[in-house]
Amino acid sequence: MSAEFDVRSIPFSTRGAWLNISPVIGLHQYAEDLHLVSHRGGLTPILRLRPSSEDAFVEPTIEATSSVLTWKSQDGRIEAVFDGPERLRLRGRSLNLRLDCAAPELTPFSGMFLYLDPVTQDYVFTSYETGRRYRTTVHQGTLTVEGAGALGRAVRSLTVTGPGDGWEILIEETTSSRPGTVIASSFDDAVRGSQETFAAFVEAVAGWRDQRTPAAELAAYVLWSATVAPDGFLGRESVLMSKHWMDKLWSWDHCFNALALAGGEPALALDQFLAPFDHQTAEGALPDSVTHSEILYNYVKPPIHGWALTELRSQITDLDRPTLELIRDRLSAWTGFWLDCRRAPGHPLSYYQHGNDSGWDNATTFDHDRVIESPDLAGFLVLQMDVLAGLEKELGNPDAALEWENQAQAMLEALLTLWNGQTFTAHSALTGDPAATSSLLNLLPVILGDRLPAGVRESLAQSLKGHLTPWGVATEPPTSPHYHPDGYWRGPIWAPSTVLIESGLRRAGQNDLADEVSASFRRLCETHGFAENFDALTGEGLRDRAYTWTASAYLRLAAEWVRRSEVH
Repeated sequence: MSAEFDVRSIPFSTRGAWLNISPVIGLHQYAEDLHLVSHRGGLTPILRLRPSSEDAFVEPTIEATSSVLTWKSQDGRIEAVFDGPERLRLRGRSLNLRLDCAAPELTPFSGMFLYLDPVTQDYVFTSYETGRRYRTTVHQGTLTVEGAGALGRAVRSLTVTGPGDGWEILIEETTSSRPGTVIASSFDDAVRGSQETFAAFVEAVAGWRDQRTPAAELAAYVLWSATVAPDGFLGRESVLMSKHWMDKLWSWDHCFNALALAGGEPALALDQFLAPFDHQTAEGALPDSVTHSEILYNYVKPPIHGWALTELRSQITDLDRPTLELIRDRLSAWTGFWLDCRRAPGHPLSYYQHGNDSGWDNATTFDHDRVIESPDLAGFLVLQMDVLAGLEKELGNPDAALEWENQAQAMLEALLTLWNGQTFTAHSALTGDPAATSSLLNLLPVILGDRLPAGVRESLAQSLKGHLTPWGVATEPPTSPHYHPDGYWRGPIWAPSTVLIESGLRRAGQNDLADEVSASFRRLCETHGFAENFDALTGEGLRDRAYTWTASAYLRLAAEWVRRSEVH
């Protein structure tokens, strides 16, 4: 089993690695050659990988599967495989490979240094930006070295060549020191090991797949290859949003990745759910984002965690009491933050301080004011308080459960004051003025399902139809004067809004419409991949092209569709 993909869209990597191979070397920056890239300390290109034949560089054809990356030309080929998270093996026949420092400038505070280790007799690149060393061990072939020991601006490179039967090298990511490596297994053994590891993962998270879900294996690869080992601020095995420039874990994307993993990788799924809670503040706030070397608290993200926990527990049914108590405590503090720190005096509704808090950074709901009491936020909090009430009952605390039930009811009543008879509107938390827009954000209270009056549910479903295109649910209706094809949250289709809307429609009894939303998004991914977002009219993938929550949304929707089809 070996998913095939375009390495310009999806990086070549493996589970646990902070490394990948890709032409993406910065925000929307695509190099001509592939690079070895690290995500410790942020996206950092380490080595430029340049195939050559005799004395001339070549422009090979590049093929990628889940296990092997291949450069091909009429002269020969080079192959790469990850033999574990920190070991990249490369071999070539009739093509040479040059490893260039991606940043030629070396200062006391930045850049790459190349030196010969006198103990192991291996050449080592050491990087200020990642805080790691990259040791090259020759298994077969010859190295030509340029710039070892050089300071300042200089070429620093290794070129590996070999006899007629080819060459092979190992690049290892290390810390300060490590004994020399003896390569005991064969390159082909490493390939088989990678294939078997990925195959087991696919079977675990997408064992339900068949010919009707043709993108399931590649979606699983996007998740598997974007998973990193615990390191830095990420103390759990974590799925990054991407191993392109969006190499963080944001405090709502993790929920969607957890849902996709829950059925077959429950421990990994639980780690995804809990990861941001490891950095919860004394006030109960979650960070905006966490990555290897950075935690940001300037914004938050929406409290979808009660909804996500309900969805998780439909697949993970054996959570023990200590885990439930931990989740209860974390979820209670998170809800308390919104009630205690994000309500204006005398106001029953909580507020966002900026579009970024909602996850919908530039949605039209925020055009008139940034500090708003938004209907989606109230809906998420009602649901989250309902979930907390259920947890307290389960844990034998009826008084605490009743308190959450009362607060949920009060928030629901406050939410309904935002209903204008046709739709929900946000209001400024400062002036009370309504923000009447047509953003899909205003329809997200559908997530409450039958907690809403029947007439409200029906009106939300009718309004939603104005957002539907053949590819899915546009975040701003294409008929809106504010619609923009590549307008981020002002038109394009996104995975998280799709999943939340689809879930809410089912809770509201609108199954036919939910089926349409699910089918259109699955078709979108099967045709255009797993981009950050998509042009709502053409389906074209936009921005980052290897987004894990998009892959996760596909897996979740496809799995549920297969399950429903089997029932009927």
